[in-house]
Amino acid sequence: MGVSAKYKVILVDDEPMILRSLQAAIDWEGLGLEVAGTARNGEGALKLISEHSPDVVISDIRMPGMDGIALMKEVLTGNPKRVFIVISGYGEFEYAREALRQGAFDYMLKPIDHDELTGMLQRAAAHLDAQTENDKLLHSVHVLSVMARERMFSEWIEGNDRPLRYMQWMENSELEQEYFMAVVQLDHFLRLNEQWLMDEKRLWLFAIRNILEEWSLQHGGLTVFPFHSGEWIILLPKNLQPEKAKLGNDLIYQIKRYSKLSCSVGISRSSKGIGQLSMAYQSATRALYQRFYSEQEGVFIDQGDMGKEVQSAEMKYPKHLEAALMESVRTLDSQRMATLFDELKLYIEQHAFAKEAAERLLVEIAVVLYRHLEYANLLAEWPLDGLIQDLHEAGNLNELIGMLKRAFARQMNESLRSQVKEDGHSLIEKAKVYITNHYHKDLSMEEVAEVVDLSISHFCTLFKQMSGYTFLEYLTQCRMEKAKYILKHTSVKVYQIAPLVGYQDAKYFTQVFKKATGRTPSEFREETG
Repeated sequence: MGVSAKYKVILVDDEPMILRSLQAAIDWEGLGLEVAGTARNGEGALKLISEHSPDVVISDIRMPGMDGIALMKEVLTGNPKRVFIVISGYGEFEYAREALRQGAFDYMLKPIDHDELTGMLQRAAAHLDAQTENDKLLHSVHVLSVMARERMFSEWIEGNDRPLRYMQWMENSELEQEYFMAVVQLDHFLRLNEQWLMDEKRLWLFAIRNILEEWSLQHGGLTVFPFHSGEWIILLPKNLQPEKAKLGNDLIYQIKRYSKLSCSVGISRSSKGIGQLSMAYQSATRALYQRFYSEQEGVFIDQGDMGKEVQSAEMKYPKHLEAALMESVRTLDSQRMATLFDELKLYIEQHAFAKEAAERLLVEIAVVLYRHLEYANLLAEWPLDGLIQDLHEAGNLNELIGMLKRAFARQMNESLRSQVKEDGHSLIEKAKVYITNHYHKDLSMEEVAEVVDLSISHFCTLFKQMSGYTFLEYLTQCRMEKAKYILKHTSVKVYQIAPLVGYQDAKYFTQVFKKATGRTPSEFREETG
């Protein structure tokens, strides 16, 4: 064993000289051991053991108060894997035999032979090493077993049983009885997944799994494991069926309480046997379709109404609504457009579109309206891919419709304003005048864009096109020209000029001036004075 990986040792004897002798005569470091403390009686030893949690205890049998055997029983009850070595006198052999029966690792007689004790400690360290390796092996076997079992369940859920038939020895008999499935699905997972760094994602998913595993253990769950990204599966016994809604709401509460994340829970109909895992999953996810029509997280239970299947493949495309929306866009009637989007929402709800089908329909209509605006030359700076990405990230139908209303209303209102605006050249001239009159203030591009009633992106592009400068370049040039005039025609000190031309920090003003002119303010004054 390496010297750096030490096992801790506690020495217990009522004779101080023996304790000092043991500490000095044994090469503890060479054995990979460390004396964590010494005690002169059983009570003191228990206190040390509580503080240091040693791996080895070496104790005399005969001590005042609690003797060595009583101490050993207490110590091994707390941790049976500890090594306990007893020391006894020649007349106390029966005590030593009793200690061995009670679980002592070994014993030795006084006077202590240090070589003999060293050999005993070497065996003790080897014993502890073996225990550690066994524990690691058992842990690895357990982890592999859990992973393989989860993989097996996942394969069965996806309807693929043949590749894993050789693993059915791992199937527990709990699925031979009736059970039901809860699918826990994080809300807005796509958005969260983009925000989280890789390490953050691992931490969040690990935390949620711990929450669900503890919850499952407390409520008698059969198993719990992650399935798709942002989705976990819990199998629950049939006897908990009357409490489905209560259990689902508690799951939502626990995840929100400990992770501050929202989720929804879909709960399946009753199933039996591992072969019905796939049907149970379909049942639970079918229940989760209802989340698309809900404005907040919730518990959605498949009640077994098989007559009302999702019919989205047979639904007719609402051409009448598309045509009416295109007309509202053409006439820039945002109020009419909002009403038509509400009608489209009602149409989707009445026909029970699945989320994917409804999303596909809305994206198609959004593209048609976008192209209509584009052909009419009514678009400001608005990338289509950004709109589609936002639609994909929406969690429910209400969010989707709201996004479309806001996005198209914004563009239509922008187009209306642009029809009565001045041309680009006069707008930029107006901006330049405003900059000339306000250069000495803490002037921002947002403020100037608002003055000329343009979006920031549109103003930025137009200003560069019309003036040949970026906003910051033009503002800096204006400030430098004013600074040069003051330096040339007045005796105002340099540090006093800075706030007069919009800089609160005189040192920074000097840096900007030198970069713009190649000279410091003082050098400029000397050369032009």
